[in-house]
Amino acid sequence: MGQAWGFGRHGGPEVQEFFDRPDPVPGRGEVLIRVDVAGVNPLDHMLRSGLVPGLDGGRPFPRVLGMEAAGTVLARGEDVDGLELGDAVFGFALTGGGTYAETTVLSAPNTARIPAGLSATVAATLPVAGTTAVDALDQLGLPAGATLLVNGVGGGVGLAVARLAAGRGLRVIGTGSSAKREHAETVGVQFIDYAAGDVAAAARELAAGGVDGIADLVGGASLRTVAALARDPRNVVAVGDASVSELGGRFVERRLDRENLERSARLALDGLLAPVITAVHPLADAPAALATVEHGHTSGKVVIKVA
Repeated sequence: MGQAWGFGRHGGPEVQEFFDRPDPVPGRGEVLIRVDVAGVNPLDHMLRSGLVPGLDGGRPFPRVLGMEAAGTVLARGEDVDGLELGDAVFGFALTGGGTYAETTVLSAPNTARIPAGLSATVAATLPVAGTTAVDALDQLGLPAGATLLVNGVGGGVGLAVARLAAGRGLRVIGTGSSAKREHAETVGVQFIDYAAGDVAAAARELAAGGVDGIADLVGGASLRTVAALARDPRNVVAVGDASVSELGGRFVERRLDRENLERSARLALDGLLAPVITAVHPLADAPAALATVEHGHTSGKVVIKVA
């Protein structure tokens, strides 16, 4: 038996609970891992709230929270290639197993070995934030010297996009709340405070002719406010708002495979995708870890250290 933290039904924080469960049995194409570190993401509370039912894996309640983790392989299901017992790995729990737990199952095609020199804490941040940053910038394909606007730069994904973009030689302008300024400027962002006035006007002061690309992490009205700043609307990509197509832009095409995980890990080793980890919580403090992300009170990446 191992401890896990999840939810007994869909709803708000009031449905969350700790519970004991047997170690999951890995199915075809899955590996069982002992969780060392789990990443915390906005998608976690969205799944709890029932907003994205297509991603819950169809598992019965109670369900474990969390989508990404790093740990050690304890067992393998059938048809698992490239991962062995005892391997240190990181990846996605795409079949609904959850990662805020002492053990969980990861999807083997969406799991990779942790390379020597990379910590489990950093590795646990890469499946969501790291690969999203790679995918967004690859899709934009901006050349060195171009100007990128990151809308919502202060979170884990936004800072990953900004750091990776700077490593590619891009000039980065970022929007966010005042609490996110310090970490954003640390990675080289020219920061615009949401609350300081007209965001679009402030961006035009920094880039009079508009920007070469926009990576949007906010969506909704905020996306519509900044979209017109792009010289070419096709160079607006959004992570969470598919309606970007109505503006002439594109939804980020996600690549969750092992190859992209391995690429993200190499970039992290090279310091080009080093996450800004602002809080490390024990599993017993998982409610507070998710609350800070759910309410937008933190910048950078929050993780739960389980082992």
